[in-house]
Amino acid sequence: MDALDLALLRAVNENTRAGVLELARVTGVARATVAARLQRLEDAGVITGFGPYVDVAAAGFAVQAFVTLEIAQGAIEAVRAHLVAIPGVLEAYATTGTGDVLCRIAATSHDALQQTLVQLNKSTLVARSTSVVILSQLVPWRTLPLLATEADAGAGRSAMDPTR
Repeated sequence: MDALDLALLRAVNENTRAGVLELARVTGVARATVAARLQRLEDAGVITGFGPYVDVAAAGFAVQAFVTLEIAQGAIEAVRAHLVAIPGVLEAYATTGTGDVLCRIAATSHDALQQTLVQLNKSTLVARSTSVVILSQLVPWRTLPLLATEADAGAGRSAMDPTR
């Protein structure tokens, strides 16, 4: 990651509909350079897709919770398949610590949340679950501040100084 990579990621983050020409204008580099850099970032797995990013709360699923699952030893793949089959599971991670899996779930109401929790616990592979309801989001998902800490400010062209 260098300053140009970071500038491109910022520009794409700010306007997911921007094309290569617009990104070239914003970053002050040639279209071919933008296209090559974006392709390199995709090939490296840094960019995994382009929006739209859906706010599930705005889409009617305002009740969200984090659920920690304790599962039977060696059952991670079967539990993964169980979680994928439940539409209210937004994401799930295998974790260390007292729990084995951390899930984020969403529902339209507290009753619907309870039904999703019941579905989670239907698997005989889930020994125990603990849930906490999300009251508000303090920091949304973000990556740019982290990436900026490692970007080499001296490499590539900077969006702030297109003459470099």
